Amino acid sequence: MIKLLIIGASGKMGKAVYAESKKYDNIEVVGGVDKYKDPEITYPLFDSLKDVNVDVDVIVDYSRPETLSDLLDFSTSKKVPAIICTTGFSDDQVAQIKEASKTVALFRSGNMSIGINVLNNILKQISNTLFENYDIEIIEKHHNQKVDAPSGTALLLGDTIREAIKGETEYVFGRSGNDCKRQKKEIGVHAIRGGSIVGEHEVIFAGASETIELKHTATSREVFAVGTMKAVLFMAGKETGLYNMDDVLNS
Repeated sequence: MIKLLIIGASGKMGKAVYAESKKYDNIEVVGGVDKYKDPEITYPLFDSLKDVNVDVDVIVDYSRPETLSDLLDFSTSKKVPAIICTTGFSDDQVAQIKEASKTVALFRSGNMSIGINVLNNILKQISNTLFENYDIEIIEKHHNQKVDAPSGTALLLGDTIREAIKGETEYVFGRSGNDCKRQKKEIGVHAIRGGSIVGEHEVIFAGASETIELKHTATSREVFAVGTMKAVLFMAGKETGLYNMDDVLNS
């Protein structure tokens, strides 16, 4: 039995992960961490990681970037693998995750959807070929309560595109002003916030006489919970290293 701890347990994704876990006979949520005590949660709920007093095999983190230090301290000191699903980290925090993965197994992904990660792999294959004759733009849409922009998924896709392209590229986040003529090296990234949109990501390759559009739409948070459970099964028992959804999909 894999004993699971959920950070951000009272949030929408925390609840979705718990609901998905009930479909597995070999996964048990033994505790959660959240300052807000949702009365519907029946398993032990702690104010912070420092208060956790149950045995844990894997951690799932759907919280905020400011929780990272406590998460890494807990994970490294107790040698518990952690699945980091939070986005909006600074460059310094990303470096902290990489350093910690030398002593404990960590998983980090900008999006836990299987579909998004399949799309990401397609971008690895086509971006360099198309770059010469196509302009590349990314549009992402989310609900009006999302705190970070652009989304972690938009950056996941954008970073993949930039890594695949052999020429020089740079991000342009939105455009305004009177001199916005597009430069070839630009990868445009645009964030839309409104209503209850779960998540939409579109990558546009715009050529002189044709346009290629790749789009992923999440209609429910369940898609992220499904991918999270696959990551839980993959990470259980891992000792060190930094992993992502590619490792899960290829396992």
